[in-house]
Amino acid sequence: MSENVEAVRAGVVTRYGELAKAAQAGRKVIDCEPQEFTDGCFGAAGYDDTTGLPDGALRASLGCGNPVAVADLQPGETVLDLGSGGGIDVLLSARRVGPTGKAYGLDATSEMIELAKANATEAGATNVEFLHGHIEDIPLPDGSVDVIISNCVINLSADKPRVLAEAFRVLKPGGRLAVSDVIADDGLDPAQRAEAEHLVGCTVGTLTEAEYRTLLAAAGFTTYTITRTHAATSCLHSAIVHASKPAAPSGVTIRRMREADAAQVLAIYQAGLDGGNASFETTAPTWQAFDAAKLPLHRHVAVDAVGGQVIGWIAVSAVSSRCVYAGVVEHSVYVHPDHGGRGAGLALLNALIQSTEAEGIWTIQSGIFPENTASLRLHEKAGFRVVGTRHHIGRHYDRWRDVVFLERRSTVTGA
Repeated sequence: MSENVEAVRAGVVTRYGELAKAAQAGRKVIDCEPQEFTDGCFGAAGYDDTTGLPDGALRASLGCGNPVAVADLQPGETVLDLGSGGGIDVLLSARRVGPTGKAYGLDATSEMIELAKANATEAGATNVEFLHGHIEDIPLPDGSVDVIISNCVINLSADKPRVLAEAFRVLKPGGRLAVSDVIADDGLDPAQRAEAEHLVGCTVGTLTEAEYRTLLAAAGFTTYTITRTHAATSCLHSAIVHASKPAAPSGVTIRRMREADAAQVLAIYQAGLDGGNASFETTAPTWQAFDAAKLPLHRHVAVDAVGGQVIGWIAVSAVSSRCVYAGVVEHSVYVHPDHGGRGAGLALLNALIQSTEAEGIWTIQSGIFPENTASLRLHEKAGFRVVGTRHHIGRHYDRWRDVVFLERRSTVTGA
């Protein structure tokens, strides 16, 4: 980790340690100018109902919203609060998930952990656990959490891409992210932006909505929405960020395709071509050619959760450079022959549908040989319709082949 990130971490830990001590001494603490704290619905002002919460948790509340209210927590779920501070969101989450669920709080400041534990004891919460660590290195196993929340903390990290990548890692397939944070308007003068960030305590820097969306997609989230809730200043806004990790069948994880996956992806590609009914192509391209042709935000792989090997992939190419076709792509999906029947193909298609709709793509199309009945059934399950059949469109291994043309038209984007 760079010296700059370590320095920022140390500064944040020191600053919030002092605030925790103030809260322990019975003082209400704020981390921005008093007017912004009230007008921006920061702290306890962001909650509709704080009945029964310890005074210590309310005094140490430094958030910019109420992520618990929009996280749709269900009984029995496991929830993790990134940057849990005095524990207010952990305690609220513990109520929602009930005795069969679990609420974790993660904080880098030992004084905040001590304060949160005291607040949990006072509240009588037994289904909570507070972890001492950094949000860039979450001390939990892969796929162990149903929901991640956070309240005005991600802006305090100097490595925001790492935070979101770690959140994606520890979420279970189908897991959800519900974050309150401060976002900036696009195109701000740097000095104006820095001054506004100082006023609301976002001294490490905020993200714009576009920057947040880019980082969420890069981490592997396939659905994401950002909803502004309150004006923190004239150019900064409290917002709720929702995102989800692709669902997958048992034993499988869907994530973004990486360059390190190249050999496995191309081997699966070649295995599909060798079967004779996947494509007119007979030889898989080089990684350089593949990489140049496929849109970067919509490449996903299915990974065996135990062995870690790639068992399938999906990717898209633009059908035209003309702007009128900007929302139309053509996709390819391949599953290793040894891993058919595990549901990986449908999970990959659903992940692709989510990621393309999140980026405004309205039509996914493909051509399939009529003999490839398994692929036709798979696409029908995913909501594709047959447009028609192109007869004797090309020769393949010295015989004419028909191609069934399919498409899926989004009901969400471009309707």
